[in-house]
Amino acid sequence: MTAFPRVLFDEAHSEAWTIRRERAEAMNPGHPDDNGYSRAADILRGLGHQVAAFTEGPLTTSLLAAQDVFVIAHPSGDHWERTTGLGSPVFPVEELDAIEEYVRAGGGLIVLAECEQDKYGSNLADLLARFGVGITHVTVQDPRHSHNRVAAWVLGVPGDGHVDGTDLLAGAGQACFYRAGVLTGKGHALFRTSADADPAGEPLALALPYGAGRVVVLADSDLFGDDSIADFDHARLWGNLVTWAARTPSAERGAADLPEEFAELKAAVEELRPLQAKDGSVPGDKSRALALVSEIADHVVRLAPRFPHDAAYLEAVVADLRKWADGGLETPDFLDSLDAFHPDAQRVDGLEHLVVFPMYTQNGNPDRNLEAVWIKTVWPDWLAEVEAGRYDNPMFVPITFVDFTSGYDTNSAVLFPETVAVRATPAAFTWGGIFCDREAARFRAVTTAAAQTLKLALPADAARLIASRDLAQDAFVLWDLIHDRTHSHGDLPFDPFMIKQRMPYWLYSLEELRCDLTAFGEAVRLEAEGVPQARYVQYAILFDRLFRFPITGNRVRNYDGLGGQLLFAYLHRNDIVRWTDNRLSIDWPRVAGGVADLRGEVEKLYRDGIDRSKLAHWLAAHDLVAAYVAPHPASKWAARDLPEEQKAMVDAVLPDEFPLSMFYEALRRKLTDVVESTKGVR
Repeated sequence: MTAFPRVLFDEAHSEAWTIRRERAEAMNPGHPDDNGYSRAADILRGLGHQVAAFTEGPLTTSLLAAQDVFVIAHPSGDHWERTTGLGSPVFPVEELDAIEEYVRAGGGLIVLAECEQDKYGSNLADLLARFGVGITHVTVQDPRHSHNRVAAWVLGVPGDGHVDGTDLLAGAGQACFYRAGVLTGKGHALFRTSADADPAGEPLALALPYGAGRVVVLADSDLFGDDSIADFDHARLWGNLVTWAARTPSAERGAADLPEEFAELKAAVEELRPLQAKDGSVPGDKSRALALVSEIADHVVRLAPRFPHDAAYLEAVVADLRKWADGGLETPDFLDSLDAFHPDAQRVDGLEHLVVFPMYTQNGNPDRNLEAVWIKTVWPDWLAEVEAGRYDNPMFVPITFVDFTSGYDTNSAVLFPETVAVRATPAAFTWGGIFCDREAARFRAVTTAAAQTLKLALPADAARLIASRDLAQDAFVLWDLIHDRTHSHGDLPFDPFMIKQRMPYWLYSLEELRCDLTAFGEAVRLEAEGVPQARYVQYAILFDRLFRFPITGNRVRNYDGLGGQLLFAYLHRNDIVRWTDNRLSIDWPRVAGGVADLRGEVEKLYRDGIDRSKLAHWLAAHDLVAAYVAPHPASKWAARDLPEEQKAMVDAVLPDEFPLSMFYEALRRKLTDVVESTKGVR
């Protein structure tokens, strides 16, 4: 199963439409756009979908099973329409059976019918009857609600568009049906004829689940043709419908097939853990600890041939383990092996590493316990091209877990060299690993629960992101790449990593938020340039910031949580996010503009900060946050009741300087169990 849907366009049953431009030109030399769906196919390809035409041979269950969406666009006899000229417009009963079985098993079906459907000589009615849908033989007339005053060019009246928690009309509330029939039967009516139309109030487009699959039926095929898809919101509607109909990707991860040797290594590490002190030393039962360290070293030696690219590193690990033992298991020092480990120089997709270090795990275990982690590098070609072309970040290493010891059975999603126990800090750190699988899994779990709790109907592509492990991981590696790089770019009034600086925590909030707002803006730009994963980065940033960050962790100087609160408050203040009738709604077309506007405010703060004193900048940053997120009533910073000494000023920051709003207090109560359950996920 790929991250993006595979779409098969039927052209083997005398269809009046083709996705092949050369075929459209042959069918209709004078006006190929009137028979072409090539632009519709290109729109799907721009979304990352894989699109192909089916031109010959019988439709079989096995053929369809390899597809995620099957499109049938107006089969017709040649005396009624210019057609592909391939096959009959009548589907044999065995093909009807195969299509029905395919949908019931999880496939997506999109059928585009026509006005006066019965005359075209196809048996679409027989196919649709299997899903409880009928097509009325009529041409809708509506002079009062028409396009260009053509009574048969009917402007559809949108329905609610919400099907199974997905908003199929997100950003697509306007559509024109050119010489359309009407539909009957089951399904959610996405568009209807108006009360003034003849016939009035009848469905023009239906969407319905069927078995494990989904079906979309439209009573007109012209609206997505090459000469019409740029009209109104047709392009967005087309993308929504195909993405929603697509087979739901599997989120299951197969069990790792690892050697027994690694299981034994893990067992030895876990037995050593309770013998270690906070700094990694072993103050107590040294006899047993020495035996365990020796055993661990032996396991690394036996596993090393599986990792020839890490030979020097694993040799150094063994040497550091034995040196630690020879030194009486005092505070461990693994600087030599750390210096030998360079995953940044080996960014090869799927390349695996065995990592053995005494270390703490950020947002996880605070003690420097010995850990053993089997990881896999994520470096697909598309990401390498993006990094090389614009976002050079040689230290960035996206990784996934294969297996790990209990130090990573936590909220930690990073592997950073600065967490390793060493005798001296290296002159420079050259790499940083981020576990995109853990980030994606936490995001998917919390966003799913938040959307259900808040009754938020998601756009079809957002719903697919949450359903797809692979798509979410792709989104996170691109987000992390740009975010990490942004720390060192822009108008920076202070050290972007804030090393050895003690500042009020909202400065950290704004820096992390600035990087995310920048990543969002760059993702908008990359999407326009044809990088399909960038569309999903925008959703990942939005949902993680709005839902997970504010309610994760305690409230003591929670700078990621505050950044999420600020984004929500800004969008809510500008009527882009709305909480009404106990239901959250988002004005999707305005989100990118709102994010850009907030980014502009933060960047202005940074630019102006270059000319300010430190205290003036801190106060201006507090004012920016406080303009949208109410500070604690007892805040000395809000009241400007501050001591003169800088350290005392920082100490005057309240543990929860910007408390959660009532909205987030309620959301946290409802989602606490979900957030807690994401510990250790991958």
